[in-house]
Amino acid sequence: MKPDGARKDTEQHLLFDEVIGRIPRRLVVFSGKGGVGKTTVAVNLAYALTSDRHHVGLLDADITGPNVLQMTGVKEPARGTGTQILPHEKHGVHIVSLASMLPQGEPVIWRGPMRSKVIEQLLTETDWGDVDTLVVDLPPGTGDEVLTISQRIAPQVAVIITTPQEVARMDARRAANFARKLNIPHIGIVENMSGFFCPHCGQEIALFGAGASVHDATELGIDHFGALPMDAEAPQESDAGTPNVLRRPHSPLSQAMHALAARLSAILDQG
Repeated sequence: MKPDGARKDTEQHLLFDEVIGRIPRRLVVFSGKGGVGKTTVAVNLAYALTSDRHHVGLLDADITGPNVLQMTGVKEPARGTGTQILPHEKHGVHIVSLASMLPQGEPVIWRGPMRSKVIEQLLTETDWGDVDTLVVDLPPGTGDEVLTISQRIAPQVAVIITTPQEVARMDARRAANFARKLNIPHIGIVENMSGFFCPHCGQEIALFGAGASVHDATELGIDHFGALPMDAEAPQESDAGTPNVLRRPHSPLSQAMHALAARLSAILDQG
């Protein structure tokens, strides 16, 4: 006979597999380091994917730095039925984040295994409804929760966010090799902050250089999913909870984001 703890873990794993099995399209967004715009990309990508007539769920799995609610304008506390968490819904995207369950500014001082367990609970105890596409914003780096959740979710796609700077590219290469060891079928790099469109003349300026991530992807034998230009208004839009793809759908950044979503959607449809 299994001890109570082992039995509960088995039941939790079975429930996890059942929930994940009902969401056929799954992708994770992560980065080798912080500060490269990972969450901004994850949020805008989730909204861009909804325009493809898919029902998208966005899980904020960055437990110690949950910023998804701020970037989507969700201010309401967590809600549920007593047995299940009900996602916040904002402009058609179903959003779940630990941030709505904690006092504002409360730090999360938990070890890796505890953080992994909480992410599993957020997934399994949420009523995802008719969500058919799950976007998971993972913490930066390759820590315990990134490893555990990536293995458990079994995503079809890993989107690695980097910027043109060498230090970011170096960490992105580590993240790509990490994703490969997890046997994620489709792995690709997205170069964020790649060039800047002058608001006066419309010319693109490569402030930090450009094209290096294409070389990195080729060298690593993975996909290069695309490049996203800098946008002077994007940080303010994120702070205000109005993602770029919703507020300015015709901006160069929004157009690049929709092109990225279309490419990833086609890959997800392949299974």
